[in-house]
Amino acid sequence: MHVRNFLKLGLAVLALSASLAGCGNDHDETVLPAPKNLAQVASDQGFTALGAAVAKAGIANTLTDPNAQLTVFAPTDAAFNALATRLGFADATAMVNALPATALQSILTYHVLPARRGSGDLSAAGTSQATAYTYAGAPARLTFDFSNGVRVTDAALTTATVTTANVTASNGVIHVVDKVLVPPGVLNVVQMAQANPQFSSLVSAVVAANLQGTLAGAGPFTVFAPTNAAFAAAPQGLTPAQLRTVLTYHVVSGQVLSTQIPFGQPVATVAGQNIVINSGTPPTIRDTTAVAARITAVDVRASNGVIHVVDKVLIPRL
Repeated sequence: MHVRNFLKLGLAVLALSASLAGCGNDHDETVLPAPKNLAQVASDQGFTALGAAVAKAGIANTLTDPNAQLTVFAPTDAAFNALATRLGFADATAMVNALPATALQSILTYHVLPARRGSGDLSAAGTSQATAYTYAGAPARLTFDFSNGVRVTDAALTTATVTTANVTASNGVIHVVDKVLVPPGVLNVVQMAQANPQFSSLVSAVVAANLQGTLAGAGPFTVFAPTNAAFAAAPQGLTPAQLRTVLTYHVVSGQVLSTQIPFGQPVATVAGQNIVINSGTPPTIRDTTAVAARITAVDVRASNGVIHVVDKVLIPRL
């Protein structure tokens, strides 16, 4: 027999022997565990507060659906505790217990993209992406910044950082974030201000003037919200009555979105005094002083109204 043919025959025999050996040892095959779904992976990763919120909101089926392919931004327990503290709760457990299931459902679905997107797919999808939470007849959106890792800005104008990306599950992917994302239309105007650290001076002033109950009421209200820097530059030493007048000078009855502002016309405030809003880039508000306030952000949507951000405390007649 030719050497080449002999080698071919030998290889064939070896292959047949290996095949027969494999058939005879089926009972030794290792059975791999089934891949875990999003809910199971989140539980394994220790997202206790997220799990409690998911259970109360009644959306566990969404995260266990084998036919889904989702992206979940999962806040840590520390992130839930931080939001709870800002909103005046003792901790995340107290917040989850206090918030209605419908509110938790809105908050949680705002953390979900209805497509599986690893970090590379996220950046390819652009800086504005639709979530699974629907508000005002359309999917609410998150804003992304990919210049240094992944940063996500929510409806309260606060930013979360992805601290761990691409935690895979059988039905999607988890990106761990260091802050709870706040959706539009769920928290009232006081809570929306509490959720954003740049309004801590405003929140303190509202509490000092005992206006928190009013502004957390049914409304609706339009609030021109000065930042901490604006308060730092404002006159100090106001009496409680003067402080109340200053704050109510920033509030208009009814919801006035940016597209509804009557530019150039007097606008009545709850303080009983008018302001005038002028168009421009950015628009400005004229008060009783010579320095106008600039509107730096608009349409922060709360459950009982809207917030527009200003860079100066508006000064009424005192």
